[in-house]
Amino acid sequence: MLSIAAAIASLAQSSTSSSNPTTPAQDQAGQPAEKSHGKLNVPARIKAHHAQRRATAAQARSSRSSSHPAAPAQAQAGQPAEQPQGQTSVQARIKARRAQRRAAAIHEAYSHRYEEYTGMGLLRFEPGAKLERAWDYAWNVGFTRYFDERLGLTVDGRGYYATAYVGGPNNVTNNAITNAAISQYALLAGPTYRFYMMPKFSVSGRVLGGFTKGNFSGDTNHSTILSTALGLWPDNYVFAGGASIPVEYNLTPNIGLRVAPEYYFTGFGSTVQPSRGFTAGIVYRFGKQ
Repeated sequence: MLSIAAAIASLAQSSTSSSNPTTPAQDQAGQPAEKSHGKLNVPARIKAHHAQRRATAAQARSSRSSSHPAAPAQAQAGQPAEQPQGQTSVQARIKARRAQRRAAAIHEAYSHRYEEYTGMGLLRFEPGAKLERAWDYAWNVGFTRYFDERLGLTVDGRGYYATAYVGGPNNVTNNAITNAAISQYALLAGPTYRFYMMPKFSVSGRVLGGFTKGNFSGDTNHSTILSTALGLWPDNYVFAGGASIPVEYNLTPNIGLRVAPEYYFTGFGSTVQPSRGFTAGIVYRFGKQ
């Protein structure tokens, strides 16, 4: 029985090989190929998927760069531009705060309604038509009512004292008096205007007008005949005026130091005596507006 079965199997195998001569080779070559194709199919699909993703990303980048070509350059250029703009805004805020502090300090110093001052002065005065000029030493007091931080009305009082040389050829009376004592007292009023103000100092303009009383006969027993014979002006009330530029330095918002160069005019002897001088002293402010 075994021999008969083996014979039948050999016949069937021979018939199969004769009808399909390449099938065993194909089976031997195909089976490993299918296995190798199956093993390599998964990594290939992974690589293909990665390649597809890279291609998609590259296509998206190219589309963005084509639609906005200057965007990266603008971003790179915009970032440094924001920093100077921020620095500028900070500097502007600092300047604004400084300006506010300066304005507050100016207001604190010059917002007072009233101002008093006192001091001394010096004047180069002509005591007679043919006499040399004398140095007049002065005291000076005043009061100013301010209507705002700049404009005010000033009332000023002062007295001048000097010794006039009347000897030499001018002493036609052969009097022993060679240096006559003279004096004058003035009351003036006028506007004052601050045209430059800072927290620590200010510059103003002032114009005053009024009258003055001249005393030139003190050493001649008040004899105007003798004093005029000596070449001095006659005693009289005459007009007086002055234009000055007061400069103030503030020690505190209420207290300051002042110096005021001045042109001073008088009208003795029906003429005009222009004189140069200055006043200086201390200033006190009070009464907030």
